[in-house]
Amino acid sequence: MSDEGDVPSGNAPAVSAAVRAQLLATEHWSLLASRSTTQGEVLTRISMFLTFTSASLLSVALVGQATRFSDTFVMLALVILFIDLGIGLLTQIRVMNVGMEDLMYVVAMNRLRAAYVELDPGLARYFMAAHHDDEAGSNQTYDFFGDGSRVGHVAGSSMTFMTTANTALMALLLGTLAVLLGAPMAVAVVLGAVCGLAFFVMSAVRGYKRYTAVWQKLTPVSPTPPGEA
Repeated sequence: MSDEGDVPSGNAPAVSAAVRAQLLATEHWSLLASRSTTQGEVLTRISMFLTFTSASLLSVALVGQATRFSDTFVMLALVILFIDLGIGLLTQIRVMNVGMEDLMYVVAMNRLRAAYVELDPGLARYFMAAHHDDEAGSNQTYDFFGDGSRVGHVAGSSMTFMTTANTALMALLLGTLAVLLGAPMAVAVVLGAVCGLAFFVMSAVRGYKRYTAVWQKLTPVSPTPPGEA
């Protein structure tokens, strides 16, 4: 026998609209807090990377003057560049992950707005952000007025910033290695530039594939109507 206060699973009481709104709002605030925390964490990671890289390159310059750019200086410079690039790649991976997490938060909050609209359809006209949990809805939430360029958003993103910084470090490191192996300066410069550009393109392609994979796997609960897409 069940306890007196238990409610049979097949006869669960209906939840009122007020309770549903409260549950949705609680989840919405939870997503907002998580998104804010994640963004703050990744900006701190980028600041740490820039601080470490700046300090390490400055120390290399000071050691070079003290050692008159001897073989010891060359070895130290290579080690420092390897370390800087390693930290940069780890930071870039984290920035990429945060970008996907941010998209997840946006889609989740769009879905919650769709639930608000179900409770009160009259609310839809007051939302600047979208209440559709598909790609078109996420684009509206990222750009309320819809007059911004996607290229501009991507170019100004933290992901592009980190990729560019790592591209420069990689080109510098590979160019230095080429010179130490006996390659002419012009060849080393071209080699470093080509390898750096290849890394940048590969990173961009990988990021685009991860972005498109989200929409291939996601099944929207409230897709954008054809007339609004």
